[in-house]
Amino acid sequence: MTDLWHELFGAQPDPPPLLVLVTGLVALLVVVTRLPWRIARNAITIAHEGGHALAAVLTGRKLRGVRLHSDTSGLTLSAGRPSGPGMVFTLLAGYVAPSLIGLGGAWLLGGNRITLLLWIAVALLLAMLVMIRNLFGIVSLVATGGLVFAVSWYASPQVQAAFAYTGVWFLLLGGVRPVGELQSLRRRGRAPQSDADQLAWVTSLPGMFWVAIFGLVAVAALVVGAGLLAGPILSDLGFGAGG
Repeated sequence: MTDLWHELFGAQPDPPPLLVLVTGLVALLVVVTRLPWRIARNAITIAHEGGHALAAVLTGRKLRGVRLHSDTSGLTLSAGRPSGPGMVFTLLAGYVAPSLIGLGGAWLLGGNRITLLLWIAVALLLAMLVMIRNLFGIVSLVATGGLVFAVSWYASPQVQAAFAYTGVWFLLLGGVRPVGELQSLRRRGRAPQSDADQLAWVTSLPGMFWVAIFGLVAVAALVVGAGLLAGPILSDLGFGAGG
């Protein structure tokens, strides 16, 4: 147990600056390339619906279940007042969740807590699995959680670092693209029931206001998270503490 505790909460060595840079470029390539994005976007959907679910629970709403679909869409159902702060927070949480999770991951990686990050990811996926209500969603979470667990348990520290940095970069970068996609759909009238439009109905503030909020949170998380992840690069260049 002592060894496990130290493995979880102990700090790993600083990753090579090249690893931080390469994993960021790989994540960026996935986000901007059509087919890889189409596949990897399922991870963003998991984070998005997980954000809705967590917000619903925290605000006292009754969580009915979560569905993940093969077209990378999702649905979180909760019961409670159709308006008020709880509903606003629940609707708001979806689009900002991937970016905020990525920011939390960047903070952990900034402290070299790679193993802890991977195990937290497994725990969150297991917690979400309980609320999944369709077969594709179950398969998606089991496959994702199994992959993260396998890397955390069997992979070398170098592979763990590469996997963790790629995943966090992807959440930070991938949290931005769906906001642009949302507004593109709204502009063409193809997303009348989007989170932004539901927030407009609940709050009387225009949908574009909420899209802007989603975008500001995503960009701010990317900027701050990138700064945390780039610590080894800055230190190598002499910009770190005492450099």
